[in-house]
Amino acid sequence: MDYIKISTEELLCWLKENLNEERYEHSLGTADSAKMLAEIYGQDSEKAYVAGLLHDCAKCFSTEKLLEIIEANLDIEEAEKENYKTLHAPVSAFIAQTEFGVEDEEILSAIRWHTLGNTNMTVFEKIIFLADKIEVRTREEWYAAPIRVFLNEENGLTKAILQCYKQTIKSLVDRDLKICPLTIEIYNSLQRELDVT
Repeated sequence: MDYIKISTEELLCWLKENLNEERYEHSLGTADSAKMLAEIYGQDSEKAYVAGLLHDCAKCFSTEKLLEIIEANLDIEEAEKENYKTLHAPVSAFIAQTEFGVEDEEILSAIRWHTLGNTNMTVFEKIIFLADKIEVRTREEWYAAPIRVFLNEENGLTKAILQCYKQTIKSLVDRDLKICPLTIEIYNSLQRELDVT
């Protein structure tokens, strides 16, 4: 099934033109990791690959351009607008839909929530979230390795994502930075998810 209205080659050209070199490599790595995780967890690997390629398509837009697109087209929480590092996620989903003709709601949702995550994520959304954190092309091994170790365990996908949140929360605390209430809510929901399995 085709998930985008252009060829993969055309998409790669667009990404190369609109991302810096490291972000382009990261997008390729995320797509590869998403495809691999999809195969492990019984999801559509082609769909995961496309979502991985597109997840950061707006990452190199200026903060001004991101906010301009959000104000004109998207409805997001004010708290989310306070962190410029996560603005690209809803805009990337918007670009995927409007520029590349993505209609699949799960791809769009996975792109939308790949930075902050969300409560009650689907398996597919978890795959894209996790692929972004553990891809091997640009992610530091010290960060990704403690997350990857959970993938071979029962409920490994959820455990690996929970480890992402543990590392994120610890980093924020260590740097005396605010923790988004949604981050705490997601952390608790993942803990509850593991409690009932």
